[in-house]
Amino acid sequence: MARNRYEYSTSPRKLEPDYSNRKQTKKNKMRIAKDLPERKTRISTAQRKKQMRITLIVIAVFIALLTISYRNSQINEKFSQVQGLKKELSSIQKENEQLKVNIENGLNLNNIEKLAKEKLGMQKLTNKQTIYISLPKKDYVESDTEDTNTEDNENWFQKLVNKIFNKK
Repeated sequence: MARNRYEYSTSPRKLEPDYSNRKQTKKNKMRIAKDLPERKTRISTAQRKKQMRITLIVIAVFIALLTISYRNSQINEKFSQVQGLKKELSSIQKENEQLKVNIENGLNLNNIEKLAKEKLGMQKLTNKQTIYISLPKKDYVESDTEDTNTEDNENWFQKLVNKIFNKK
């Protein structure tokens, strides 16, 4: 079927595909696919080491990120605890200031006198209830000029040394 390949018309004829080559390639592919499971693919030690390094690096990065995430969560938890304690401190300080104001108002002599009259039924003293006592003018305070005994502050070793050197 050797035809002249040159066409003189404006619409060239369609070439028929060659099916003989395709059938052979399909058979070759089938043969390769059947052979693959039977063959054991060997990976070189360098490739295994490289894969192991990559795996270890990925695991290390994952552990590092997990550690960072855990630490950040702990920091956030502690920060929220600190904020809660600060709020509690400010409320306690505010209550403390209010109590100080109440104490200062309670220490006012007019308020004390008013409470004593109303709640306790107390009255002011009259001149008839006042009793005067005379005290002697003797001074009961000891003067600082007296000798004080400093030997009491010494330990037993110092007392022994003092006795030895004082006898000679």
